[in-house]
Formats: sequence, structure tokens, C-alpha cells
Amino acid sequence: MDIAGNDRERIVLAADRYLEEAPLTITAFPASRSAGGIHDYYSEGDYWWPDPEDPEGPYIRRDGMSNPDNFNEHRQVMVRLSLIVPAFAAAYVVTGNATYAEHARKHLRAWFIDEGTRMNPNLLYAQAIKGRVTGRGVGIIDTIHLIEVARSIKTLAASGAMPPEAVEALKGWFAEYLRWMTTHAYGIDERDRTNNHGSCWVLQVAVFAQLAGDQEQLDYCRERFKTVLVPNQIAEDGSFPLELARTKPYNYSLFNLDILASICQVLSTAENNLWEYATPDGAGMRKAMQFMYPFIADKSIWPYPPDVMYFDKFPIRQISLLFAGLAYQNAEYIALWRTLNPDPTEREALRSYPLRQPVLWVNG
Repeated sequence: MDIAGNDRERIVLAADRYLEEAPLTITAFPASRSAGGIHDYYSEGDYWWPDPEDPEGPYIRRDGMSNPDNFNEHRQVMVRLSLIVPAFAAAYVVTGNATYAEHARKHLRAWFIDEGTRMNPNLLYAQAIKGRVTGRGVGIIDTIHLIEVARSIKTLAASGAMPPEAVEALKGWFAEYLRWMTTHAYGIDERDRTNNHGSCWVLQVAVFAQLAGDQEQLDYCRERFKTVLVPNQIAEDGSFPLELARTKPYNYSLFNLDILASICQVLSTAENNLWEYATPDGAGMRKAMQFMYPFIADKSIWPYPPDVMYFDKFPIRQISLLFAGLAYQNAEYIALWRTLNPDPTEREALRSYPLRQPVLWVNG
């Protein structure tokens, strides 16, 4: 399939728009409630709110209801990076124009190399909760927005569009973050979560390990997909019971499907095809795609409760449809993928849509 041809106009239009955007990192947004410093990424748990019974006391949880007053500037500027750099990398792939690679390097240098503006390679202060904790393991999900950034670095490096010293510095940052993710208590906590958080940990580790050249972690992720993610998350009918139990069952099911499909796309080999893996009772990606496809094609037949927020914002151009369509040679999946919105602007949609430039994953 000619992904480059399919997406060329969209890619170039976005990249040209971003040519006027200067690099902007977390250091431009000091977080007064953070226990860390200016180079430390900070965010606050989405679903935590002031307690009406104790307004100045510890926050309380309202699942699925995002608090608009929480600190989100670092996450938003990371999402901005995840839009800009992959757009430049994709534009370089489809045009060969070195200007796009040059602009990608500027943003990457600001975020990961330059001492004055770089982000520290850890998430010690992510998804904090006022009055309760200064950071949590679940905050590691925030760096799903570095997945396509890492892939962009790998793509640009392989094409020779980046100086070797910059490539080594960037690989070094992701290798250090990978070590933190796989050894710190927060990383272990996130790894062991049984819902989409555990899926996101595996995808992040896999992509960052590919960039860093860590074969041990790649092998570990393949085994974890088969021995932990599939048996614990996918039911015999292909549904995701842990996501269906949430207050946004539709969005979370779509999100987890995309993440698991991306793991299959990144880690499958001829000898170890995760797309075809299934438990003895038949649970696996093929069943998961078969379960969700009808509800992506026609959301009106969704038999579960609607999401408490943003139900009207989904589906978008779910990457699972493309990856699975290619893996299973299913033209219906790909045809539906083509019809869906590839560039949502709603913040909630962007938050759960980390892979937006398929040319970096299919042709790369």
C-alpha cells in the first residue's frame, strides 16, 4: 500500500505550517506545584478534583471527568512536539526536502540536548495529585507522545539526515529514559498495571529500545505481549473487559486496540508474528479487531454505555485499522481507515492518538 502517496498532501501541508513554529519545551512553563525543577516534566492526574467537603484538602477522584483547572502545560507542549517533529520527519520521507529534517533537528535539540531547555529523562513528577502524591507511576503514560518522536529520530538517522553526534545524543537520552522506565519503582508499577497503562508501557519500551538498540528489552516486550497483555486484557470474544468497565468504555477500547496493534506492528517478525498469536481459548489481536471493527464502522450499534465525556469525538483515524488491515490483508479495515479523520484538534482526541504519521511505521 502506498501510504506516502495516500498521505502526501496532508503531510506536506502540516509540515509547511509548522515551519513557522519555534521550538518550545517544558522549561518555558514553570510548574509552581511541582516538587521538581524547571527541567522536570510535571502533570496532574486528569480525574482528580477539589473535595467539596474540604476544598483546601486532598483532591478526590471522579473517573472519566477531566479537571480543566489541573496543570496541563507540560503535556500540551509535549503533544505539540509530537505533532511537529513527526510531521517534519514524514515530510522529509515523502519529499526528500532537507529543510524539513533541519527543522525537526531544531526541536529535537531543544527538547533533548540543549542544557538550557532539555527535559530530564524521567517522569518523577507526572500525574501528581494535590495533597496526596508528588508523582505516580501512571504518569508514564504521558510519554506515549514521545513514541512517534523516537520513531522520527530513527527514520531521520537511518536516512543520513542527522549529524552522527546529534543521533548519539538523542539515542543517549532515550536510552537513559528507558533505563529509568524499566528500573524505577514508578516504571515497575506502570508495567504491572493490567489495563491500557500496561499496554502503553510495553509500546513505549519497545519503540525506545528500537532507537537505543536494546535487544534485551525488545525480546522482553514480545514475551510480555504474549504472556501478560493478551491473556489479561483480551477476552475470548475479543473485548477488553477492563476498558469496558471504565466510564469511557468506547474511547478506552479504541485506545487500547490502537496500542496493542502498534505493539504488533513494531515487534512482529517472520519468526514471531504477534498478529497471529492467540491464547488457547482464542483470545488475540485477530479477535480484538473483529470485536471492535463493527463499532468503529457504526458507533450507533455500540451496546455498552456511552462515554461520560467526548463520546462524539470518536472514532478518529484509528491506526489499528491500517496496521491490522495490512497484517490480515483485510481491505475493509483499510477502507474504513481511509474515511476517518486523521487530524483531530480536540485535546482529548489528541491525548489518546499518539501515532499520526503512518508513513513512519509502514514504509520506515
